[in-house]
Amino acid sequence: MVHFAGFALLMVLMVVVMYNDIVTDLFMIRTFFLFSHTIKEKISQRIMIDEKEIYCGQMQTESEMPTGENAVDKGKLKIFVTSEITAYPVEDALISISYTGVPENTLEEVRTDRSGMTESVELSTPPLEYSLDPENVIQPYSEYTLNISAPGFEPVSISGTELLPDVTALQNIRLRPVVPETQEQVFVIPAHTLYGEYPPKIAEDEIKPMNESGEIVLSRVVIPEYIVVHDGSPRDSTAQNYYVKYKDYIKNVASSEIYATWPKDAIRANVLAIMSFTLNRVYTEWYRNKGYDFTITSSTAFDHKWIPERNIYDTISEVVDELYGNYLSRPNVRQPILTQYCDGSRVQCPGWMTQWGAKSLGDQGYSAIEILRYFYGDNMYINTAPEISGIPSSWPGYTLENGSSGQKVLQMQEQLNVIAGAYPAIPKIQADGIYGPATAEAVRTFQEVFGLPQTGTVDFRTWYKISEIYVGVSRIAELV
Repeated sequence: MVHFAGFALLMVLMVVVMYNDIVTDLFMIRTFFLFSHTIKEKISQRIMIDEKEIYCGQMQTESEMPTGENAVDKGKLKIFVTSEITAYPVEDALISISYTGVPENTLEEVRTDRSGMTESVELSTPPLEYSLDPENVIQPYSEYTLNISAPGFEPVSISGTELLPDVTALQNIRLRPVVPETQEQVFVIPAHTLYGEYPPKIAEDEIKPMNESGEIVLSRVVIPEYIVVHDGSPRDSTAQNYYVKYKDYIKNVASSEIYATWPKDAIRANVLAIMSFTLNRVYTEWYRNKGYDFTITSSTAFDHKWIPERNIYDTISEVVDELYGNYLSRPNVRQPILTQYCDGSRVQCPGWMTQWGAKSLGDQGYSAIEILRYFYGDNMYINTAPEISGIPSSWPGYTLENGSSGQKVLQMQEQLNVIAGAYPAIPKIQADGIYGPATAEAVRTFQEVFGLPQTGTVDFRTWYKISEIYVGVSRIAELV
């Protein structure tokens, strides 16, 4: 009996040990599986294509799509096509849209209307949270490839149009007329500066010395109509120079360097810093004084990131239109301040504004000027340039609306009629200097065509947009 009891006890112990080993092994297997699954989720976030999700190069059905925090969000894309030669809209241009990672899979095909515009197309994006978290390492935007064709024009391909959730991406495309032996234009948009790897800004004095002999300096701050962008570092003689409208340059840079999903005042603070920095380069003729034939570069080590043919965003475009003509200044300093900044996550820059820091303060309800003073000091002020180059007449200082009359109304009516010659959706009106219902309707249509709030009144944004389009259309007409 004793031997039997001992044997039984031994068997029980063996079973317990084996059970523990099995449980341990199962736990390890489960842990490995969960770990692997987590890693797979982290590295396999992709964009929805044709009601399916791409994960690690494999297609998943809609029932297998992630939910909750991994759910895919939506953004919008609107495309505007014009002629590079005439600046007129191109009607019936065909645009095919595909995910950049799967270019052979066409998601949407859209055509432009008589104003050269497409309808807004809703497309998939990563979750909104990705573009709001400085610690996130997953690409927060989706990339799409656009193939554009129109009779009589060279085809264009843009790879890497960036879409963010909950905002509208605006893609402007200028088509060249077909000439013998031409080839398709191909543009590849590099990564956003907050996601890709770019050299950090080389520190400079924020106020440039103005007493050097022979230095070229403007007599006052002027908003230029165009600036010359050198698409590379200053000493790169192979880099191309681009003539870019000042406002378009600012919208391009801001869309390349901050996320359009951020709070509005964080966007305002960054836009003001970009504009002031740019106008410092203009005012001091910084590069021309060094023997170069351009205004600014696209190198992040020296200036800002500007990318040819990249898309912009509606939230950023609205802020630039709102602040157009502004810059940052300090007491008793004539020149715009060279407001330098860094991201504040991968690169630190004491004494400068950080982009993610501005976003954080915007989340807390700080205004744009409060954000700027937090980083640059309390003696930083928003100033307005006394002159805007290339504009026929300055903003009257008040909104034109039903019942308004006078020379400013007449001038605006005449400009609208010239624009209507290129954009037939806008009705022509009697230019009599009286702001009546017909003028309000023409203004409302203009605002609809060019993505402005459809108020039927001419405020600051609408006035300068009318002037901008008028200058572009009328100059071409004069040449013809």
